[in-house]
This record gives sequence, C-alpha cells and structure tokens, in this order.
Amino acid sequence: MSQAEVIDSRRGPLWTFGLLRSEVATTFRRWRTLALLGVLAAVPVLVGIAVKIETSDGSSLGGGGGGGGGGPAFITQITNNGLFLVFTALAATLPFFLPMAVGVVAGDAIAGEANAGTLRYLLVAPAGRTRLLLTKYATTMAFCVVAALVVAVSALTVGALLFPLGDLTTISGTRISFAEGLARALLIALVVAASLIGVAALGLFVSTLTSSGIAAMATTVGLLITVQILDQIPQLHAIQPYFFSHYWLSFADLMREPVYWDDLIRNLGLQALYATVFGSAAWARFTTKDITA
Repeated sequence: MSQAEVIDSRRGPLWTFGLLRSEVATTFRRWRTLALLGVLAAVPVLVGIAVKIETSDGSSLGGGGGGGGGGPAFITQITNNGLFLVFTALAATLPFFLPMAVGVVAGDAIAGEANAGTLRYLLVAPAGRTRLLLTKYATTMAFCVVAALVVAVSALTVGALLFPLGDLTTISGTRISFAEGLARALLIALVVAASLIGVAALGLFVSTLTSSGIAAMATTVGLLITVQILDQIPQLHAIQPYFFSHYWLSFADLMREPVYWDDLIRNLGLQALYATVFGSAAWARFTTKDITA
C-alpha cells in the first residue's frame, strides 16, 4: 500500500463531509450555477404572468382537461388555485430546462477540474478517486434537489401573488386541503429531483471521458435532446419505456386520489438503473484514467 493510500485510509467521515461541503459550496458559488438557477426561477414567473394576462378579461384557459399528461391538466386550474402553478412549472421545466441545467453541472464535474488544471491537485490531497467521484455525484444530486425546489418555491410565490390559494381539486376530481396540496407539491418536487439522477450519472460518465468541460457539457445536453426526440417517435414505442425520460411526467399521478404508483415506481427504478450503469462506467473510467492535468 502506497503512502497516499495509507493517508487516504485514515481520512474519516468528517474529512469526507468536509470535502463534500467544499464541493457543494464551490458549485453553488459559481456564476454559471447561479445563472442556471435564475433561469429556472424565471420560468414560473413567465408562465404565471402569461396565464394572468390570458385570463385578465375573465375568460378561462382552453385545452386540456382530464388527467393524462401533466402540464395541460394543471395549467387550466391555475386561475382557480395558484398552487397549480407549482405543478405546471415543474411539468414545463422537466422536459428540457431542469435536465439541461443538471447536464451542465454534471458534465463539468470532472472535465472542468481537468481543464482548469486542478484535478491532479485534488487527487494528490489525497481525496482518492472513488471518494472524489462520489463527492462530485453527491454534489450534482444536491443541485438536482435545489433546482427542483427553486422552481417550486418560485412558482408558489408567483401563484400566491397572482391567483387565489385554498383547497384544491385533484385530477381525479376529489377535494384535498391546501396543507395536503402543499405537502404533495413538496413530494412532487422531490420526485422530479429523483427523476434526474439518471441524467446526473450520464453527465458524470461523459465528464470522465474528456478534459474539456465545454465538450462534456455539450455532449451531455446533446444526448439529452436526442433521447427526448427519440422518445417522441411512434415507431420506437417498443424501446421508449427504457429511455430515462419516458416516465418523467408520471409525477402527475401524485395529484390523483388515490395515487397511482405504477409509473412512479417504474420511473424511479429506471433512474436507479441508469445511475448504476453510468455510475459504474464513470468509476471504471475514472479509476483507470491517466491524470495529466
């Protein structure tokens, strides 16, 4: 066992927590991260203002009844209850804005350090490759949670300012209290964050393949867009349930009474599978990679 490995083995949980705290603080201090969160927070504002202008003459929004697909079923209810803006904003940002933001952070996790010339110094510390990779992934997951909550809190604030709040009607037509609706909104935000763990693992794997942060981010976002397009082609219906984005909007089932769990469980299971596969691939690549920067 080398001296570096001996030193690393003596690093306790407190040191690991310190490394994670440092990574999280560094990530959320970056202007790029703050800009991404700012864009995400702006989406509910734009949606809320658009709905308010559209209904300012007393008319109601057209489209969408029923409960099948997330966005339209929620947006028609915003004028009755501002809490529905939370569900609408999450449905609007999940197909592109949220995963794109996560892809940028994940893609830059390792490649950005290599490009800046700090990766070798992190490993000399010694952080250990496995520990560093897990820390980077945990940091990306922390960003997933914060990003989803930023959208939810922004939407709740705008919804409270522009529309009435109170008891709400679920997709199934039953009434639940505002407190229960608020609890479901929080649960939905957490489910949305969990829906991004596959993208986070994919981005981390791509980040281990290159020393260019921009290339890693662009590749991750490009793969995300490609999968989204493929998921909309009817001829590929046989393989679409295996795409990480296929069950993303299943969070709408949390607004049913009783809750439909089947697609929610499929979504979380699929994300866990992607996290395992691409997380393992990232570990295999990173632990055998020659670090020159």
